[in-house]
Amino acid sequence: MAPKVLISDSLSEAAVQIFKDRGIEVDFQPNLGKDKEKLAAIIGDYDGLAIRSATKVTEAILANATNLKVIARAGIGTDNIDKDAASKKGVIVMNTPFGNMITTAEHAIAMMFAVARQIPEASASTHAGKWEKSKFMGVELTGKTLGVIGAGNIGGIVCDRARGLKMKVVAYDPFLSEEKAQKMGVEKVELDELLSRADFITLHVPYTDQTANILSKEALAKTKKGVRIINCARGGLVDEEALAEALKSGHVAGAAFDVFKEEPATENVLFGLPNVVCTPHLGAATTEAQENVALQVAEQMSDYLLTGAVSNALNMPSVTAEEAKVMGPWITLSGHLGAFIGQMTDEPIKAINILYDGQVSEMNLNALNCAVVAGIMKRANPDVNMVSAPVVAREKGIQISTTNQDKSGVFDGYVKVTVVTEKRERSIAGTVFSDGKPRFIQIKGINIDAEIGAHMLYTTNEDVPGIIGTLGQTLGANGVNIANFTLGRSAAKGEAIALLYIDDVVPPAAIKELQATGLFTQVKELEFDVA
Repeated sequence: MAPKVLISDSLSEAAVQIFKDRGIEVDFQPNLGKDKEKLAAIIGDYDGLAIRSATKVTEAILANATNLKVIARAGIGTDNIDKDAASKKGVIVMNTPFGNMITTAEHAIAMMFAVARQIPEASASTHAGKWEKSKFMGVELTGKTLGVIGAGNIGGIVCDRARGLKMKVVAYDPFLSEEKAQKMGVEKVELDELLSRADFITLHVPYTDQTANILSKEALAKTKKGVRIINCARGGLVDEEALAEALKSGHVAGAAFDVFKEEPATENVLFGLPNVVCTPHLGAATTEAQENVALQVAEQMSDYLLTGAVSNALNMPSVTAEEAKVMGPWITLSGHLGAFIGQMTDEPIKAINILYDGQVSEMNLNALNCAVVAGIMKRANPDVNMVSAPVVAREKGIQISTTNQDKSGVFDGYVKVTVVTEKRERSIAGTVFSDGKPRFIQIKGINIDAEIGAHMLYTTNEDVPGIIGTLGQTLGANGVNIANFTLGRSAAKGEAIALLYIDDVVPPAAIKELQATGLFTQVKELEFDVA
C-alpha cells in the first residue's frame, strides 16, 4: 500500500505533484491546520504530515497519530511542533533549513538598511504630504561594525553580504572555529566583546534554553550607545520590555524586528516607538523561498517514506539515500543485536556499550546506535523505534557509549553490543555477509555462525554429550521443525551454547520439558522482526 501524506497548510502545487510522481497518496487540505479538532480526528490515517506555521502539532494531536512516521515543516522554525511528544511517539520531525536561507538573510540586510536610514518613517511622512528632510538623519553602514550572533547558514550569508557593504564583522558563535571565521573574513569574539563593539547587532540563532533572552536587560546595558538591533531569527531572543526602555532612553538608537515573543503580534511593547521597524514574520516570504521549501519538504518526505533516507531531521540522525542502501543490512543487524540482549535481560540496564569494527566503523554510527537501542527497548515497549528509543533510554538514565576501530579479525566488519546491569555484563556480536544477510557471530565471547530467523531458541549448558539429541527429540515431539542449528563452546567440557532457528513458536510444554532435563542452565525462546 502506498504511503499517505496529509498537507494541512498552503503548499505549492509543484510539491503536491512531487508526492504524486513518487507514488505517494496525497490529501491536500491547506486550511485544515486551523481546525485542531478535525486534524486530531483524521491524523491517524496518515503516514506523513506536511505543514507550514499555521498547523500546531500538539501532544493531543500526536496521541491520535497511530500511523504517523514523519512530520515535515516547510521552513526552518519548528516551534509549532511538540518535538518531545513526537520523539516519544517515534515520529521523525524534519525541517527545510536551506530553502529560505538567502531570503531570510536578505531580509535582515534590508531591515538593517531600513533602521539605519529610518526608511519606513520617512516613507510614511512623505506619503502624508510632509517634507521632513531634516528630521530623518540616518547613518551609513560602510565602516560600521556589525555584530552577528550566530554565524551558521543564515548568519554566514549575512556576514558575507555585510563584508560586501564594507562593514567590519565580528561574530559570536560557540560552534564557529577560528579557521572557519578566517575563511569567512570575520573576527570571532565572545558575546560581551561583541556587545561593546558593535554598531549594529543581528541575531541568527534558534530559540533554545541557552539562547532565550540572549539580549537580556543586562546584556543590552553592555551594548555600545547608539547601537541598532535587528532580529529576523526567533521571538524571545531579546527582552522586548528591556529593549523598549533602552530605545526610550536613547541608549539603543533603533531596532528592526521581524519576529516577536508572542505571534501573531497584534500588540507589542515595541509598537509605536520611533525608529523601530516591524514586519510580520516576513523572513522567508518570497516567491522563490516558498517554492524552494515546498519542493524540499516533498522530496525529503518522499525519500524517507519510500527509501528510509532521513534528511534535516531534528530528532533522528540523518541518513542519505546512498547510505540507506549500504547501511540497510547493518541497521537490521544492529536492531537484531539489540533485540537479542533486550529479550535476555530482565534487570534494569545501566549502560549500553557498542563496538564498531572494520568497514562498519566508517558508517553513520548515530543511526546504528539508534537501531541498537531501539532493539533493546522493544521488549519493554513494543512501540519504540529508532526515533523514540534514545529518548526512552535517556529518561531511564542509561549511559550509551561507542567505540570504533580498524579491522581486527577475519570479518570485514562487525558490531558488538554489551549491556551492563547491576548483576552482569552480557554481549553479542554480529556481521553482515556478502549476500546482505545479518548473522550472529559471537555470544558471551563464544564464537558461532548463526542465521537469524523470526523464531529462535537459545540454550546454555555444560559441554556434555546428548545436548543435540535432547533438543532435537524434544522439539520434534512437540511438532517444532528446526530450520538451522548452531552450536558453540568456550572450551571442551566448558560452557556451551546452542542457537536454533525454528519455523514456529516453541510450545510452553517443550520449554518445560527441556528445563526438566537438568541439562540446561538456560532455555530462552526469542523473537526477531524478520521481513
